Amino acid sequence: MRETRADTRAAVVSALALHALLFALLFAGLWWTRTNAPASAAGPAIEADLVDPAALSAPLRRALDAPAEAPPPQPAAAAPPQPQPEPRPQDAPLPPQPQAQERLAEPDVREQARVERDAEAAQRAAREQEEKRRQEQIDLTQRQRQAAAEQQRRLAQQRELQDKLDRIRAERARAQREADLAEQKLRQLADARSRNAAETAASASPPPGNEGADQALLGQYVLAIQRAVESNWTRPDNIPAGAACRVLIVQLPGGEVLSAEVDPSCPYDELGRRSVEAAVLRAQPLPYAGFERVFRRRLNFTFRPSN
Repeated sequence: MRETRADTRAAVVSALALHALLFALLFAGLWWTRTNAPASAAGPAIEADLVDPAALSAPLRRALDAPAEAPPPQPAAAAPPQPQPEPRPQDAPLPPQPQAQERLAEPDVREQARVERDAEAAQRAAREQEEKRRQEQIDLTQRQRQAAAEQQRRLAQQRELQDKLDRIRAERARAQREADLAEQKLRQLADARSRNAAETAASASPPPGNEGADQALLGQYVLAIQRAVESNWTRPDNIPAGAACRVLIVQLPGGEVLSAEVDPSCPYDELGRRSVEAAVLRAQPLPYAGFERVFRRRLNFTFRPSN
C-alpha cells in the first residue's frame, strides 16, 4: 500500500510525542528520588539495661503487662533544606507538547479495492447515463428536423398541386373564352354573309348581251382566280385531294384584296383554312383586266385544289 504525506506526518508527530513522554518520565523519576531520601540518624547515643522479668516484683510485672498508653504526638521536626541539584540540559523542563494524533487504522486493501470499484462503476454509470441522455437529445433533434422537412415537403406538394389546379382552371377559362369568341365570330360571319348575299342579290344586274357568253366569261374569271390562288398556296400534308373550301373575298376594282375569310363549312382544319386565306392575300392583285363585266366586289369563291 502506498504511504501518503498524511501518514508520514502522523508518524513524525507520534515519534515526537513518544520522546516527550520519555523525557517527562525521566524527570519525574529524578524528582521522586530526591524528595524521598532517608533522614539522617545522627544524634546522642542511647544506653539500656537488660532486666530479667522473673526477678521483678508482682506490681512491676502487672505494670509491664498492662497496655501502654500511646504518648501524645510530638510535632515532627522540619527536615533541613536539601541543596537543589544543578539543572542539567537533559533535565530541563519541556514545554507541553501537542497531543499526538491518534493513528488511523489502515483500511483493508480489499475494502479499499471494493470502494474503488464501486466508485468506478458509479462514474461509468453516470457517463453512460449522460451519453444516453445526449443520444436521446440528438435523436429528438433529428426527429424534429425530419418532421419539419416532411412538413415542408407536404406543403411544397400542396402548393404544386394548387398551382396545377390553378393552371388547369386558367386554361379552361381561356379555352372557354376562346370558344365563346369563336362562336361569336362565327355568328358575326354568318350574319355578314347573309347581309352580303342580300346586298349582292339586290345590286346584281343582268349581264348585257348573250347570257351564255357572260356565263362563260364568269367561268373564265373564276378559273383565273383559282389558278392565281393555287399558285400562291402552300399545301398542308393533311388536305384531302379534291376537297373544296369556300372563301369570302372582299376586293376592290383592280383586284386588290381587302379581306379573305374561310367559310365555316370548309372541311379543312385550322392550319388548312389559314393557308387558303394566306394564299388569297398573296395572289393579289387578283385577275381583273378583261373581266370587268363579271367583277364582283364581294365574291364567294370556291377553292378546289388540283390533285
